[in-house]
Amino acid sequence: MQQFNKNEHPHRRYNPLINEWILVSPHRSKRPWQGQNEKVSLENSHEYDPTCYLCPGNIRSNGLKNEKYQSCYVFENDFAALLKEEVFQDELNTELFKLKPERGINKVVCFSPIHNLTIPEMEISEIQNIIQIWKEQYIELGNLNYINYVQIFENKGSIMGCSNPHPHGQIWAQLSIPTQIEKTQKNLKEYFLKHKKSLLKEYVDQELKFDERIVIENKHFVVLVPYWATWPYETIIISKRHFSNIISMTNEETLCFSEILKEITVKYDNLFETSFPYSAGIHQAPTDQISHQEWHFHMHFYPPLLRSANIKKFMVGYEMLGEAQRDISPEESATILKNLPSIHYKLKTLNK
Repeated sequence: MQQFNKNEHPHRRYNPLINEWILVSPHRSKRPWQGQNEKVSLENSHEYDPTCYLCPGNIRSNGLKNEKYQSCYVFENDFAALLKEEVFQDELNTELFKLKPERGINKVVCFSPIHNLTIPEMEISEIQNIIQIWKEQYIELGNLNYINYVQIFENKGSIMGCSNPHPHGQIWAQLSIPTQIEKTQKNLKEYFLKHKKSLLKEYVDQELKFDERIVIENKHFVVLVPYWATWPYETIIISKRHFSNIISMTNEETLCFSEILKEITVKYDNLFETSFPYSAGIHQAPTDQISHQEWHFHMHFYPPLLRSANIKKFMVGYEMLGEAQRDISPEESATILKNLPSIHYKLKTLNK
């Protein structure tokens, strides 16, 4: 009988945040054909696009005109998935057929007036401006009596369904606690009640001791590949201090968060020398006026690329019918990301 090796043998890993398992198959990464590894040529996009509905001064599809903004710009989504109006439910629920109306607000946050500028290419001060907007929106939306959760996120790249390349993210604020947040909250709370400590505080402290999956560390934050990571180069930013939401950050922590947000996105771009696609979002305490000592601020990155700028990891077959599965071990992907330079590849190209 062979000795188990987590980098060689199939195994399952437990995700304590959502009480689910993932299958890891590291031996599959040794398959003969790994996909063609091509570099993507730099897009010759412009700082301003007259056809872009997110650029300053342009008219959106609903006829409204954007301000000629100089920094971040926030507006309500013209094609909102949620509506603010309260509605009356007249359909009776049964044990097998249940529904309830959902109420909320969708907003768009333009990160910059510059059309071809993404977070990894921004100055730290510009990223701090984005974080300040996130803080303001968390307060503004969270103070509405019908909003109980504020989800801040970014879909980057057409491969992630982003139809406009202008740098932007979204905020969905709603009445109900979303499913993934509800799962996470349940497990965070159970751990906190049992141990009187933050699950993620304990987790990040232990990860720092192991130093197997750490990608970046600064004074107040850590970027690591989670032990239970599903996507090939999935990472999570976790605060070293236990606090529950973005408005609890000190000025120094906000600066460190800006710096680490830039550094991880630079590393992503450098991995395949392309504008790296991902879905990323902040997980933090609900705004339901209940004390949430169990919550610990963190931010997830879910990038789909597997072996090159053109090879995407698909969740199909077994992943859809059984459970999530990955080929490269979290330890391997963490090492690859950690060893990437922190200087953006475009800057190196320009200096040649």
